[in-house]
Amino acid sequence: MDVPTAAHGRVDCRGVSDILGQVGDKWTVQVVVTLCERPRRFNDLKRHVAGISQQMLTRTLKALERDGMVERTVRPSTPPQVDYALTALGQSLSEAVRQLADWAAEHHAAIRENRRLQEGNPVG
Repeated sequence: MDVPTAAHGRVDCRGVSDILGQVGDKWTVQVVVTLCERPRRFNDLKRHVAGISQQMLTRTLKALERDGMVERTVRPSTPPQVDYALTALGQSLSEAVRQLADWAAEHHAAIRENRRLQEGNPVG
């Protein structure tokens, strides 16, 4: 099924769904928000993305690099230093992600309260 869009005609829902599945992932959102501040090394990223495992951070960074949103730069030193930075494509994503993160922070308390109320009043 196609979804009409104002700017580009019609878009394949599966293609959009695939991309949104990646960029809407909670780890991807947190990594992009963290990298929009400045380039970071792996352990610095891990410290700033609360709760992410080393394996999940590696997967997330590889997916973002594959999709052209993150650039990995290896600096020749002993041991080698690796920096991760958003590309221009990643920066454009970060604008939307930051708006979403701001919205979530602003409405977190209301959503938490609604969830609490629903848990006390099961539907059905």
